[in-house]
Order: sequence, then structure tokens, then C-alpha cells
Amino acid sequence: MTTLGLEAGEAGPDHSPRSSDPAPRARLTGLCGVGRPSRPGASRRAEGRAAATFLTVPVLAFIVFTALPIALMMYYSFTEYDVLTAPKWVGLANYTKLFDDPFFYTALKNTAIYTLMYVPLGIVVSLATALLLNRKVRASRYFRVLFYVPVISSTVATASIWYWMLNPQHGLVNIMLGWFGIDGPAWLYSSTWAMPAIVLMSVWAGFGTNMVIYLAGLQNIPPELAEAARTDGANGWQVFRHVTLPSLSRTTLLVTTLQIISAFQVFDQAYVLTKGGPGNSTVTLVYYIYDRGFAALQMGYASAISVVLFVVILVVSLLNARIVNRTGDR
Repeated sequence: MTTLGLEAGEAGPDHSPRSSDPAPRARLTGLCGVGRPSRPGASRRAEGRAAATFLTVPVLAFIVFTALPIALMMYYSFTEYDVLTAPKWVGLANYTKLFDDPFFYTALKNTAIYTLMYVPLGIVVSLATALLLNRKVRASRYFRVLFYVPVISSTVATASIWYWMLNPQHGLVNIMLGWFGIDGPAWLYSSTWAMPAIVLMSVWAGFGTNMVIYLAGLQNIPPELAEAARTDGANGWQVFRHVTLPSLSRTTLLVTTLQIISAFQVFDQAYVLTKGGPGNSTVTLVYYIYDRGFAALQMGYASAISVVLFVVILVVSLLNARIVNRTGDR
């Protein structure tokens, strides 16, 4: 019986000798970078440099376009500044002037009226549209795009279209009202109807964004909740009132906050449609800030009004958050 007496380390005819020396493998591993122990400190430093690089642009943009203008606004509100000459420190004179300015109270009242009409109507239209489109129907996606088109359209362009539609003699709105035997108002030429006309145009132009937000909130509601309510005998209204609305409390908080901020900052619609008229019935706070700052060159006084507007928006937003949170908890 013949045996092959190959000893350890001895090469056969078709085999290479095995070596117990780990040096070649270590050198190969070092060249490939495989198995090299990582240094936690170096990795963290690299991640920190990458994070700093990515944050540099947005932080600089925030400082230049947000933080710096706010700081300058705060400073100019305590000065008399007409752009042409150096600012002159006047302390609280601009703020005390507000209490004796009847146009400021007119602008504040008009802005409050606009907000009280625009915010509830915009929420109702957005939520109703989202409920209609929250269905597994092929056509719904096309309607979502269609309803969002006014949001990405130019405010000046849409305002020009509505200026023609609200024409008292040849406007499309009054023509449609005439089909039902209704004599349409003068709209933009009436101190009574000018503000409601601006509200209608603003709701039409901006409800698409809130519709998308509500759609996202509706799609995050577990369907088991509605099914359980229907099993207990709840009808459609009861399901909406006791299941859907409470589940959308956080979404409603976001939408109402955005609506309030947008309402207090309304300017384009009033500027393009009515120029603040008729009879100052559509002069808003931002419109008055623009008039004082760029028409009268009273930048210090305009900055003081801007500070007051900021405080008003902050207070109203905080109150809205408390009201919505209490309603959702119920």
C-alpha cells in the first residue's frame, strides 16, 4: 500500500507551500485598507467638518437675510431715519407716535377684519377640499395638481385676473350672479365689499398649500379608528367630529398658525387690486409700513410699526396654539 508522505510545509506537485508567516497577509491588508482599525476621534472630526461645511451656507443666509434685518429694524425703530441722512436716535418717540396716529388704528382694524374672514374661510375650504381628494380615485391626483397651481402662480398675475373678474359691469363674478337674479355689488369700488373681495382672491390663491398639509394629516389617521366608530353605530358626521377632527388637531394648529401669519402680512392683494382704497378700507399694516417707509421715507416710524406687527403676530399665534391644543385635548 503506497502512501503520500507529504509533511507540513512541503509542496506537492500541484500545490503551493503554505506559510505560517502572517507578514504578507498583514501587508496586503494594510494596502487594501481592510481591517484597519478606525480612530473614533478622527471620524468624529471628519463628520464635524462635513456638518460645518453643509451648515455654512444656510447659516450665512439666515444671518444676512433674517437676523441682520431684524436687528436693524429694532435699531431703526428707535431712530429718525429717512435713508438720505444718518439715523438720529429719538428713543421711544416712534412708539408714542403710534398711539396718536389714526391711520395706524385704521390699518390695524382692517388687518384684524381681514384675518377674521380669511383664516376661518381658508381652513374650511382647505379641509373640505382635502376630504374630497382623500380617496383612492385616479382623478384625485390631477385635481390636487390643479388646485395647487394658484399657489405657485404670481400674486400680481392672479390679482390682475381677479381684478377683471370682479369688474362690476363686465366681470365674470357679477355675470354669474346675474344668472340667479342677483345684482352683484361694486366689489373693489365699494368700501363695504372691497375687503371681502380681497379675502376671496386670497383664499383662492392660497388654499392649495393647506390642502396638501391636511391631506398628509388625513392619510396619517389609522383607518381602524373610523371603522371602529362605524361599528359602534356612528354616522359620517359623528366620525368626522369625534375621530377625524381630534386626530387633525396638530395639523390644524400648523395650518391656523400659517394662516394667521399670512393674514397679518397681506400686502400684494391690497396693493394691486385697490391701492388701499376706497376710503382707506383696505389699508393693512404691511401696506401702511410700505407707505411710511418707501413713500414718506419715514424708515424709523415704519420700523416701529414692524416691531408692533411682530409682537401682534407672536401673541396671536401663542393664543391660537393654546386654543387649538385645548380643543384637541377634549
